[in-house]
Amino acid sequence: MNWITKIIKAGEKIKTAIHKRASKDDIAKSDWTSCCKGPILKKDLENNLFVCPDCTKHHRINPNQRFDILFGKNNYEIFKTPIPNDDPLNWTDSKSYKDRLKSARKKTGLNCSMVVASGSMNSIKLTAIASDFDFMGASIGAAEGEAFLYAVQHAIENKQPLMVVSSGGGMKMQESLISLSQMTRTTLAINELKSNNLPYLVLITDPTAGGITASYAMLGDIHIAEPGSLIAFAGKRVIQGTVKEELPENFQTSEYVQKTGFIDLIVERKDLVEKIGTLLSILLKKNSVINSEENETSEDNQSLTKAAS
Repeated sequence: MNWITKIIKAGEKIKTAIHKRASKDDIAKSDWTSCCKGPILKKDLENNLFVCPDCTKHHRINPNQRFDILFGKNNYEIFKTPIPNDDPLNWTDSKSYKDRLKSARKKTGLNCSMVVASGSMNSIKLTAIASDFDFMGASIGAAEGEAFLYAVQHAIENKQPLMVVSSGGGMKMQESLISLSQMTRTTLAINELKSNNLPYLVLITDPTAGGITASYAMLGDIHIAEPGSLIAFAGKRVIQGTVKEELPENFQTSEYVQKTGFIDLIVERKDLVEKIGTLLSILLKKNSVINSEENETSEDNQSLTKAAS
């Protein structure tokens, strides 16, 4: 090998090293992430509730991080929920469903994408559900359905409101109709919760789509969303190809969905505890203003009754 060939080969190695992309594992283990202005320390992002200080993008967070924000760090109880048959259909595509579940569990440390917890907000005990998008896109299968029903049962037995933090791309194709049946099961469970006069709040986060949007994410007494969240059923390109016309730039964002009447409030992450706490106080009639007004109404009614007699 002559010196020219050596130089060319060395140059190719340098070029390859420069352009080699970091693996997902390398990115996950890094102390840095990226946003509008480039690299940002994950610690700095965490200190700002995982919200970019420059563009205010609300980054995706896992259930533990979500509960830390809503209830206070480690100030909540996480429940172990039932796990049914992992692979009822023996599904295999490019890899087996069991292998996908194994990878997701190793990555997240969870048995399924839904986590159920109980904590206090504004001195009100409530049951909460949050999903981890890193667990197969937080798609819904039998295990998630069992977790949801467990949360509803816990809320009813303990007379607590239920709050769901929705996230995910829909139903698991690996479980076919078993997955789709979770839309019905969660809907029936919500109806049971409401028949017990318990509030059901939904906090919609990025992204919420597919069968999740078509079921429990849109059945709340009040719907709250974080800014800039994707809220959809079908994808934007699918809809655009169907209607054959250009769609608004902010189509399917929480801001657009609020204008069309599906979202009641858009609340920044830093304000969630205060807003949700106030709403729960009103719904449960623990608000001092409501109580005083009710007392005044009751006294007026008693006065009228005495006068009539």
